[in-house]
Amino acid sequence: MKEALWFHWILLIWTGLAVAVCVVLLFLNAPYGRYTRRGWGHTINPKWGWFLMESPSLVLPLVFFFTSSRPQDITAVLFLAMWEAHYIQRTLVFPLVMKKSPYQMPLLVMFLALFFNIINSSLNSRYLFVLAQPYGIDWLLDWRFIGGAVLFFSGLVINIHSDSILRSLRKPGETAYKVPQKGLFRYVSSPNYFGEIMEWFGWAVATWSLPGAAFALWTVANLAPRALANHRWYQKTFSHYPPKRKALIPFLF
Repeated sequence: MKEALWFHWILLIWTGLAVAVCVVLLFLNAPYGRYTRRGWGHTINPKWGWFLMESPSLVLPLVFFFTSSRPQDITAVLFLAMWEAHYIQRTLVFPLVMKKSPYQMPLLVMFLALFFNIINSSLNSRYLFVLAQPYGIDWLLDWRFIGGAVLFFSGLVINIHSDSILRSLRKPGETAYKVPQKGLFRYVSSPNYFGEIMEWFGWAVATWSLPGAAFALWTVANLAPRALANHRWYQKTFSHYPPKRKALIPFLF
């Protein structure tokens, strides 16, 4: 009972922090990628930065799962498979296929992301594999699991496909930015972010959990301000930028 109470309060504080971070990021672009600037301390190769900061989200759920009583629970296995599908891509595949960037990643950014991933993956894993009552096999036929899983994997496909389009814009040796025209880039400036937001809203529905909902909120808090900044940057940098293209959500926003 005491752990459940502590978990509740930590989750509440964590959710409130997401709102605060969103407000800050509306006025301050996180200094990586095209927004890299001096004054943020020592840096690291972005490939290693991505690998190191995402690694807790790949490893910790496996630890929580295999040290719990849930390895024989098919629903828990499927939740773990969904989570790992994203983080195998994000931790191992994404850094390997990244094009060479002229920008380094500040260590501060890497450590902040590392902290986020440790807390977020611990909250979700502890809840699903330890604190929550087993969902049972009937949950796999519930509209929440089916709808959430469809949303999750649709978002994963959009995210991976959009990242692939961005990588294809640069020929070997090129570092200049170009305007993407394929896929959902025809409708929004950051479909890769749109896909990731879809994923974690799908996760929140499929797990029907407060930690899942908090993760979805954090995803919006991190990526929506970034998408707005990207949209303004494209409009400012390219005079021919499509005027009807939205920032994040096709036809709406």
